[in-house]
Amino acid sequence: MPGKAFYVTTPIYYVNDAPHIGTAYTTVLADVIARYRRALGDDVWFLTGTDEHGQKAAEAAEKRGLTPRAHCDELSQRFRDTWAPLQISYDVFIRTTEPRHLRVVQAVLDDLWKRGEIYRGTYEGWYHVSDEIFVTEKEIEEKAIDRSKLRRISEDNYFFRMGRQRDAIREAVVSGRLEIRPASRRNEVLGFLEKDLGDLCISRPKSRLSWGVELPFDRDYVTYVWFDALLNYVTGAGYLQDDATFARTWPADVHLMGKDILTTHSVYWPAMLLAAGIPLPRRILAHGWWLVGGTKMSKSIGNVVDPLSYATKFGVDALRWYLVREMVVGQDAEFSDERFRARYDGDLGNEWGNLLSRAVNMIGRFGGGKVPSPALEHGGPSEPRTAAAALLDTLPGLVDDVALHRVGEAAMDLLRAGNRHVDLTQPWKAAKDPAKGSVVADALYTIAETVRVASEVLRPILPTKATDALAQLGVTPSGDLRAALRWGGLVPGTAVVPGPVLFPRVDPPAR
Repeated sequence: MPGKAFYVTTPIYYVNDAPHIGTAYTTVLADVIARYRRALGDDVWFLTGTDEHGQKAAEAAEKRGLTPRAHCDELSQRFRDTWAPLQISYDVFIRTTEPRHLRVVQAVLDDLWKRGEIYRGTYEGWYHVSDEIFVTEKEIEEKAIDRSKLRRISEDNYFFRMGRQRDAIREAVVSGRLEIRPASRRNEVLGFLEKDLGDLCISRPKSRLSWGVELPFDRDYVTYVWFDALLNYVTGAGYLQDDATFARTWPADVHLMGKDILTTHSVYWPAMLLAAGIPLPRRILAHGWWLVGGTKMSKSIGNVVDPLSYATKFGVDALRWYLVREMVVGQDAEFSDERFRARYDGDLGNEWGNLLSRAVNMIGRFGGGKVPSPALEHGGPSEPRTAAAALLDTLPGLVDDVALHRVGEAAMDLLRAGNRHVDLTQPWKAAKDPAKGSVVADALYTIAETVRVASEVLRPILPTKATDALAQLGVTPSGDLRAALRWGGLVPGTAVVPGPVLFPRVDPPAR
């Protein structure tokens, strides 16, 4: 019987929002996790998708003269069209308008209704139109909510007894059964759970909003968009559709998201799961925001960065590298053209691309175009070999910890060691002395093997460029990352294949 798959998710993105650096970061991060897990031998299930119901989608469709479905079809495709060139290797792209998801939402609602976890009541108060949430007077004051975006309403609705689950959620978080990272976000959730957890209004009358999942027990109402959307994670894992797939994939191992949607995922979502008798996910990881000039990206400010513009100019792999390398997962990070260029020129061009070029060119000049057989290393193991051994030891733990910026830094440390080894051994000088043939062979092999190991390490982050680098060494990428990281994998006698510069210079912007 197959074992448990490693299940990683992004949040599903609301169709009215265009893909931007923030959504690209979450999705690339999930993709890199999935690729490392596959390379380390895990069965992987990777989900992303789009959230398509709710008032904002309906209103936007009306303004465009489209049906809500036509509007969502077009905008959902926009996300697919962005993820494809970014090489996102998802297993499931889910849409909340899919029939399978509607069936799951209605089945869960029906079950909760029959067991008394949902009841009918009256809501009177403020409704935040753009966020599609009810807010209290206290929340308006504490969060300085713009009252022009609020409507005063009084209406009958259906409520989920979320408050019943407060103690169970808190126990799961405190015990670590539901791990929330980083620690600051865990503390934030526990602080939230110190207060009474009210019940959640989970319906909207069709007289006000018809674009949603119809309640199975009252056809005059549709489901609140968040209750509908959060169930996507079990729908995409086969819940109530494919028992074998669900047993293999659930619970989710890592839910990735921005910190601004932490409460819905760490309080609302666990409450729904507990009430429905579905096991909780194992880890929620809330990453930080990308800032521009110290300010969070915002459409209203006009500082949102288009990920495809950087991918077009510098290459997809360079964008993926910057996103993974620049942000410490869980913290905010600055996105700037200057920092992007520094990573591109420094890490990718000067360290990786330069060492590859040196290896291939010197093997061509001093090795007859073929990787030489190393002699016993002169003076003991080289610095690159020691660095590669350390990387082999630490990589699985770093991947499990989602410390992918540290994986990138470790790969750069290995490449820096390789470039220092070139400067130390100076093969072009040793090649002038016939008695130093073994010194040259050792140096050339060490340099090329350093590039090979580093390229295998970097391939989940930079899949195209790493494959290109390995091709210049005459190597086919390995499907087993642990085996690929063992020193000595480069077979002597392999012919190198000189190719184009791995990371060509990109002209700076005109002043």
